[in-house]
Amino acid sequence: MSRAATPAIAALIAAQVPHEVLRYRHDSRRRSFGAEAVEQLATGEGVLPEQIFKTLILAVPGGLAVAVLPVPATLSLKAAAAALGMTKAAMAEPAAAQRATGYVVGGISPFGQRRTLPTVVDRSALGFETVLCSAGQRGWDVAVTPADLIRLTAAVTADIRAP
Repeated sequence: MSRAATPAIAALIAAQVPHEVLRYRHDSRRRSFGAEAVEQLATGEGVLPEQIFKTLILAVPGGLAVAVLPVPATLSLKAAAAALGMTKAAMAEPAAAQRATGYVVGGISPFGQRRTLPTVVDRSALGFETVLCSAGQRGWDVAVTPADLIRLTAAVTADIRAP
């Protein structure tokens, strides 16, 4: 077997999770990474913008955590903290997110992170046959079932979108 392109893909292969890697042309000048993924992937092939999920790293009491939610949605920090059993949450500093996960901002995958962090996946994922999330590199997403996303990340599910 050849070496996986990213730790995320390696984690999926190791867990024998069926997945599809979707690549798109990343513009290095772009900083709206999720919006770029939606623009590139939500055309054709029946992929909806709400089916493409972003991975956000949160600063919580005692460390870091992960929130995975649709790109078009805004995260409710209060709802994410509550779902994780924490008193509060804030967005982690980019450098801390990169150190903890081993990925660059814009390519942070919920899979194959350096260490397992408490994770919450937005409940809306359960409404799709597959969801897309970062494959661990800018311009790469991976399609997986919501059940596999939740199982591999040991996530809880909750409505974590801001109203």
